[in-house]
Amino acid sequence: MTIAGNLASVARHEWILTQLTEHGTVTIPDAASALDVSEMTIRRDLLELEANGMLRRTRGGAVALGPTGFADRDRRGARAKSRVATKLLPLVPEVGAIALDASSTMLRLARAVEGARDLTVVTNGLETFHALQGKPGIRAILTGGEIDPRTGSLVGPVAARAAGTFLLTTAFVSAAAVDAVFGPSEAALEDAEIKQVFAGCAALTVLAADHSKLDRRSLTVGLPWSDVSTFVTDLDPDDARLDDYRGQVAVS
Repeated sequence: MTIAGNLASVARHEWILTQLTEHGTVTIPDAASALDVSEMTIRRDLLELEANGMLRRTRGGAVALGPTGFADRDRRGARAKSRVATKLLPLVPEVGAIALDASSTMLRLARAVEGARDLTVVTNGLETFHALQGKPGIRAILTGGEIDPRTGSLVGPVAARAAGTFLLTTAFVSAAAVDAVFGPSEAALEDAEIKQVFAGCAALTVLAADHSKLDRRSLTVGLPWSDVSTFVTDLDPDDARLDDYRGQVAVS
């Protein structure tokens, strides 16, 4: 495919995702008409976007994704998420207190953490809490709260109060989507609330997301860029896809 063809594909994808954000659904005939391409082209676009976890195809079109279960999130972009976790490891202190949210990226970080001396890790993720058990030098604390059946995260007022109990060295959080202007956003208001509490108690907040979440917006506002110390992705820090973010936050 030519460079022009690639750019056209990106523009179509952006149009489709914008329609889903604004209306929740898009039909193949409407998209083909608006974009002046064949319906077969739109079907290929929807297949690609679904493979990247951006939408769910339906008969004749697609619908926006709502909150996604943990197992589904964990399977998507596994290699990219593992690279992100590897880049996060040097940012984990040996002592102090940190927070890890309930994302699949933070589960990978929890599995990889070693060499702590006196580190308290607070999390609202059951899988992350279990992954930290038995690790020398680490005390894992689960926030409690109620399980959101849509995502598997612990949320609600009990979880929020527990999340706000600790003075954290660093809060490590992910996001459902990241936009250079609007910042990170979430598919569920309840998830956004816990991450906001973690960030409010932390000296530093590290946002981590793989490249498939870039230039996207989800349902609920997450953290403002002013609350984020460092943005870590699976991309090289000099990658052109991060150009728009460098003016907002330190990129790693």
